[in-house]
Amino acid sequence: MALSPNIRGSLLMAVSMAAFTTNDSITKVVSSEMNFGQVILVRGLFAIVLVAVFAWQQGALRPLHTLMVKPVALRVFGEIGGTVSFMAALVHLPLANTSAILQALPLAITLGAAVIFREPVGWRRWSAIAAGFIGVLIIVRPGLAGFSQYSLFALVSVAFCALRDLATRKIPAKIPSLFITLLTAVTVTTAGGVILVPLGGWTPPSASALGLQALAAVLLLIGYQCIISALRTGDISAVAPFRYSALLWAMMLGYLVFGDIPDAMMVTGAAIIVASGLYAFYRERIRHRALAAESSGLPPDGL
Repeated sequence: MALSPNIRGSLLMAVSMAAFTTNDSITKVVSSEMNFGQVILVRGLFAIVLVAVFAWQQGALRPLHTLMVKPVALRVFGEIGGTVSFMAALVHLPLANTSAILQALPLAITLGAAVIFREPVGWRRWSAIAAGFIGVLIIVRPGLAGFSQYSLFALVSVAFCALRDLATRKIPAKIPSLFITLLTAVTVTTAGGVILVPLGGWTPPSASALGLQALAAVLLLIGYQCIISALRTGDISAVAPFRYSALLWAMMLGYLVFGDIPDAMMVTGAAIIVASGLYAFYRERIRHRALAAESSGLPPDGL
């Protein structure tokens, strides 16, 4: 059976989260050798070359004035702000903690979609998103004692990323996703170059750091393509819960790469997050079967 747009979008979102979180772990590793402005710059240069080649081969290049299309400009602005503020938090906080704070994003974009786009959001979708956020709170256990200024950077990143994702939804279909990815890579890389000097200037990178940055660029390309396609394919409120899968990747990579051992509360929260995502996926499958049966005049399976 063909996948519905929302299920396809949800799967693309899950893949993008795996790619982005692995990229984040690499970024955290190389940030011990260079400031995060240089990390953004070097990684971005690799990404631009990769994306430009793919865009040229696919015939996806468009005039630069495409950047003046309002939704595209808003997406790029949100991506720059989200990347810089997230990196500022990532280099000072554990990977899982930073990722956990960013999981407020599904609530923010679902609320934005309901208010701005009048997108219908049923109580089951709200319940799945709220349950996932409760799982995040169990992991983070927010309190004044552990809440630093770098956590505030992560919250600022949530606001910028919500703007980015909502703007993506309104980008005209005639603009290829690959070209949007290229514009994003160019502008974010430029931002990295701008903040490089204030953060301490250029540090000659080692060969291993360059290799890791090249790998990070590939992951960034995969993540950008999948998340843009996800947001242009499915309803925002349907694909948003699958952002929570990023936290599971962050916990696993935090343990494997940095030796951060999840405690019982983190495991409990992660279980709730997984359950909320699976429930949202299940409900979308049921909804898709019901719509298919309605159009064919047959009763839906499982209902």
